[in-house]
Amino acid sequence: QLPDDTRRFEQIDATFKEMMREAREEPGVIAACTYEGREELLNNFFAEIELCEKALNEYLEQKKKIFARFYFVSNQALLDILSNGNNPEKVDEYLGDCFDGLKSLDFVRGPGIPTPSKSAKGMWSKEGEYVPFSGVFTCTGAVENYLCDLEKMMQVTLRDVLETAKTTADNWDIDKKRHDWLEDYCA
Repeated sequence: QLPDDTRRFEQIDATFKEMMREAREEPGVIAACTYEGREELLNNFFAEIELCEKALNEYLEQKKKIFARFYFVSNQALLDILSNGNNPEKVDEYLGDCFDGLKSLDFVRGPGIPTPSKSAKGMWSKEGEYVPFSGVFTCTGAVENYLCDLEKMMQVTLRDVLETAKTTADNWDIDKKRHDWLEDYCA
């Protein structure tokens, strides 16, 4: 996603590793610190790393603007989410950080279904409550986009559950007592 900054970082990384190899061969502190051009090289590294960091922060900010719930996760976690976007089961580990009541998805598994699964049939709350989706949700495209779609799927599913619960609430004393009715629906 950031090819110029990737090349910049890889060049800095290779040069730094070479400098560390030299320091291992000549372990004296005075020799390492007084090596001709070392201070200038380290200052250059610092300036180049700052450019890489700035570009990375701008990139992460763009992703946060697409899916605002990314603001709730650390940059390290966000990098992990973005780098594993094609593996929804890895992204699943961070859903609890993005959504307050969601712990994980219930992925479709079985013979003939590729691993990792990209389809989910329901969701688990942090309290251990299971809610089946109104349909099968498929994680396709960029992770920030399918997480926006997941948010919509959650809203549609919970709206459907709420409508059903509201309809059956009219018959509390006829069909079921209210305390029994409560057990039929997710909190």
